Amino acid sequence: MDTKASGYPLQLTGELSPQLSRWLWLVKWLLAIPHFIVLFFLWIAFALVSVIAFFAILFTGRYPRALFEFNVGVLRWSWRVGFYSYSALGTDRYPPFTLKDVPDYPARLEVAYPESLSRGLVLIKWWLLALPQYVVVAVFVGGGWAAWTGTGNWMWTSGGLVGLLVLFAGVVLLFTDRYPKALYDFVLGMNRWVFRVVAYGGLMTDVYPPFRLDMGGDEPSTDGAHDIVPTTPAPVSS
Repeated sequence: MDTKASGYPLQLTGELSPQLSRWLWLVKWLLAIPHFIVLFFLWIAFALVSVIAFFAILFTGRYPRALFEFNVGVLRWSWRVGFYSYSALGTDRYPPFTLKDVPDYPARLEVAYPESLSRGLVLIKWWLLALPQYVVVAVFVGGGWAAWTGTGNWMWTSGGLVGLLVLFAGVVLLFTDRYPKALYDFVLGMNRWVFRVVAYGGLMTDVYPPFRLDMGGDEPSTDGAHDIVPTTPAPVSS
């Protein structure tokens, strides 16, 4: 994944399409229904896989690689659908039905695989440590998501600051044929924050999500960073 490394294990990017339909966003809820149905079952599987991973990490300090890749795929699929629909309205290109990375799709997501995870943190990070983050996420995507953390329900329900701003962007697009770039950058920053919290709460990393709004379609670069595939974070000892 060709992104600027932000230093966080989850990398999320979204390339705003230069030419968006003025009206297509009005019916994307209908066009995306097949994806919403598939994602409903995928997020149930995500939750079950996370429970299995919880015990695996607790006893071995490792997240089984195959299970990890599956859950990354669910996040990846969800982000593509959200980017197409009402989490961003960033493209009119229909999302592919796959858990795999699609390099030429304008929305991409990767999570660096951790070689080891803390056995102690797994007991508290997904609820106690992540509580402040869940409050922020609830503001961004609405209370419905916070009440159903880890299911991805927010991806297809309205509400929250993201939904409000995307609706505003859709209205502007309808009447002016353009998507305000500053608004797009802000929406992408909120989505990036949300997915970082989902990955942390889903036990996929021990790196605590920063309280920082990294705006824009590309991951923010750090000093000395260059284009790389996200690297594995340093192991956190128990």
